[in-house]
Amino acid sequence: MKYMLLIYMQEQAMSQSERTQCYQDSTQLAHDLHSAGQFLGANPLQSVQTATSVRMREGRRLVTDGPFAETREQLGGYFLIDAPDLDVAIEIASRIPGAKKGTVEIRPLLQLEGLPGEIGG
Repeated sequence: MKYMLLIYMQEQAMSQSERTQCYQDSTQLAHDLHSAGQFLGANPLQSVQTATSVRMREGRRLVTDGPFAETREQLGGYFLIDAPDLDVAIEIASRIPGAKKGTVEIRPLLQLEGLPGEIGG
């Protein structure tokens, strides 16, 4: 089963040195998961200030600056993994450095037939 591990936290939750360490620790986790055959992808996201949201309403495209919703914590990055079950996904999510200051949401992916260039498929 493929899982998306979405990392949420306040953008200012980490100092620059903590963020640098978080990136180093996340890179090591990615290598560990790759060695175990569980790594499919990972990336931090740029600041929420760079976000653009698109909505289609009544055939019209609405484009706004910023994230979809105003919340205390913003989506800051993700890991895409392959794990045999939710228990393993939870164990991996608990190893993500961002979980120490934020929240990691675990979402199983729906597998759609016929998608081009499926990751890990």
